[in-house]
Amino acid sequence: MSDRTTRTARHDNRFSLGTLLAQRVRASLVDSVTHLTVGSGPVLDLSSPPGDPGLFGPDAVCWQVHGDFTSMMVGGISALLLQALHPLALAGVWDHSTFRTDILGRLRRTATFITGTTYGNRRDALALIERVKTIHLGVTGTAPDGRAYRASDPALLTWVHVAEVSSFLAAHLRYMNPALSVQAQDQYFAETARIAELLGAVDVPHSRAAIEAYLLKMQPELEVGPRTQEVVRILMNARAPSAAMRPAGALMLNAGVDLLPDWAQRMFGFDRLAGVRRALARPGVKLVAPMMRWALVNSAAKRARRRSAATKA
Repeated sequence: MSDRTTRTARHDNRFSLGTLLAQRVRASLVDSVTHLTVGSGPVLDLSSPPGDPGLFGPDAVCWQVHGDFTSMMVGGISALLLQALHPLALAGVWDHSTFRTDILGRLRRTATFITGTTYGNRRDALALIERVKTIHLGVTGTAPDGRAYRASDPALLTWVHVAEVSSFLAAHLRYMNPALSVQAQDQYFAETARIAELLGAVDVPHSRAAIEAYLLKMQPELEVGPRTQEVVRILMNARAPSAAMRPAGALMLNAGVDLLPDWAQRMFGFDRLAGVRRALARPGVKLVAPMMRWALVNSAAKRARRRSAATKA
């Protein structure tokens, strides 16, 4: 065999191995992370009916912000940690959720709700909201400090909502589009407030300035207790859905911590290694993000955009 033939064979082998690895990452993302089900709930149909724009339509800012899987993954981790600082919100999750044994499942369910209400057809989006409202009615109890809680409490719904959307937008600005205008950011918060209000939240902030004022006002109500520390332990020890996703999963976890506001990092004690985490997580996410975006060749946003643009029969 000639040297040229040998070099060609080695190149073909490396190309085949690279292609196989990429296919495995893609399959892991699609099958283990992005499948669109909510527990035993319905599978979302993002491709029909033709011409249905859903609750917002493709020109909405939330279609831009929620359309990037990488930044949404980082934002989702940060949002989960931020939500855990509220003792009543955490009590409801602690008493009525399987997050301690299936924290990735909780992240998937949250992702499904965001995907369905953002990109789903109008019928499916409204059905998801009604389903969550019904679930919330059964989530009641007493927190360790003796206070009663209920997931349908309008004030708690507002907290959960703000923790999510502020984290999603922060991740988008850091990893996808740092040039997004303040006007567009305000529009994003106004759009997503509609979902929170349909769920029963009240006094929902509709702008970036209002979000910042709300988070400042809420800080005296937040705390890090034993349950909060257990959430951190579970999250940091969560196993990725596949071996191919483990390095990226660890990177996303650290990026989610790094995304937390400075005051929240101090509460958790994350500020001690903040500089090291920042130096590793930010360039790391920017390095792997293109591959993750490539892997999702048929994302929810793309399917919804095709549906919206299709001509009705």
